[in-house]
Amino acid sequence: MLFSDTGMTDHVMTIRQMCDAFDVTPRTLRFYEAKELLFPRREGQKRLFTRRDRARLKLILRGKRFGFSLEEIRQLLDLYYVGDQQATQLEATLDIARDRLREMERKRDELTAAVDDLRHQMKMVEDMLSSVDTVKDAAE
Repeated sequence: MLFSDTGMTDHVMTIRQMCDAFDVTPRTLRFYEAKELLFPRREGQKRLFTRRDRARLKLILRGKRFGFSLEEIRQLLDLYYVGDQQATQLEATLDIARDRLREMERKRDELTAAVDDLRHQMKMVEDMLSSVDTVKDAAE
């Protein structure tokens, strides 16, 4: 399964604990909260993140790593509550993942071709420099 929540405890975490646990900044957490992807409880000015928030953040970060847009991530997270044992969410995740994988493979192939072309061009320049050095040495 692409997205799963394992190993999370049931206690709440402060923003600092979340930052430490997930290697994110407070600004990142506030951004995701403003985008309505995370819903920490409030106690005065204090934000308390629940197990659900931690699971959602884990999925958000994984989705971002794979190049999913925040809107795609939001849609997938919202599908969790459809009530069909996550079948709809999993199918949608798989569809988006397949599209993303195709895009990543296309970009990889383009990058591989560019690297090969650059190596070829560098070899041509090295050969040209070598022949210039040979002519220069012969003239001296």
